[in-house]
Amino acid sequence: MISRTLRSPSLRIIGKRSLQAIPVVWGVTFLTFAIMNLLPGGSAAALAGLGATKAEVQALAVRLHLNEPFWIRYYHWLTSAATGHLGASLANGQPVSSILAARLPVTAELVVLALVLSVAFAIPVATLAAHKPHGFADRLSMLVCMLGLSIPSFVLGLILILVFAVHLRLLPSLGYVPLSSGLWPNLRSLILPSTTLAFGLFCNYTRILRADLIDQLLVEDYVVTATGKGVGPWHVLVRHVLRNSMFGLLTLVGLNLGVLIGGTVLIEQIFGIPGVGQELIQAVQGEDVIVVEAVVVVLSLAVVAASLITDLLYSVLDPRVRYGRPST
Repeated sequence: MISRTLRSPSLRIIGKRSLQAIPVVWGVTFLTFAIMNLLPGGSAAALAGLGATKAEVQALAVRLHLNEPFWIRYYHWLTSAATGHLGASLANGQPVSSILAARLPVTAELVVLALVLSVAFAIPVATLAAHKPHGFADRLSMLVCMLGLSIPSFVLGLILILVFAVHLRLLPSLGYVPLSSGLWPNLRSLILPSTTLAFGLFCNYTRILRADLIDQLLVEDYVVTATGKGVGPWHVLVRHVLRNSMFGLLTLVGLNLGVLIGGTVLIEQIFGIPGVGQELIQAVQGEDVIVVEAVVVVLSLAVVAASLITDLLYSVLDPRVRYGRPST
């Protein structure tokens, strides 16, 4: 009875967020379909190639139903997607589900590794910086963070390739080794792209977490009480202050997951990673509307799922959120 009472508010939160996400995902698919439909030349011309005649382009458009009005094509795609059928690629006829099944695990591994790196390094660096504000470690970490936030990810990726792949020859610059070929070869192929993805987030997490830790150390009563009882500064910082700041970090991670997932589109293209992002670029260049729509839907659902997981973790870590009570 007690466990059922604890679970039901969390389920209500998830149900409410899921209902709110439906129009968002629908809007994203509609805008994507509309934008792809407005591209000059049309999908039939892009798929037929530069040497195709006007008659060949028209025949291809009829065969692929690209000559039908926009609303009819979108309606057919939407009703099919609602039943779980995402269609087949216009370029090669391959089912989109098989394309995503081959590429999603690669992107998921890249995203998870980048997320782990950003959080795993941000927590100790921010804690060390907050222990002695305006000290050497604090100033150095803030300098690195400011530089990291000012460098675009594609520029950082090229710098890492130049240093670690070209000059030092320590890591590969392109390609992906599947996990089935060994753990170390797999991780070695993902170190540079995951670091490129993670560095900007690491800088952002470190800067905000450090500010929150220092703010609590200066103004919170429980810090004064613990210090007055003779508790050491490191114990207060790590055991109490850092624990309270994890809620803010959790929120930040949830909000930035969309940025992280979206960043894979460019990073996979730079490092030659055969993931969903690279497939999206190729589909846009070929005006393969079906593949573009499927990838956009999957990425949108991933962002929505990340938001739901964040809400669920919040309700698990803080029962006051679960029961709708103020958390302060």
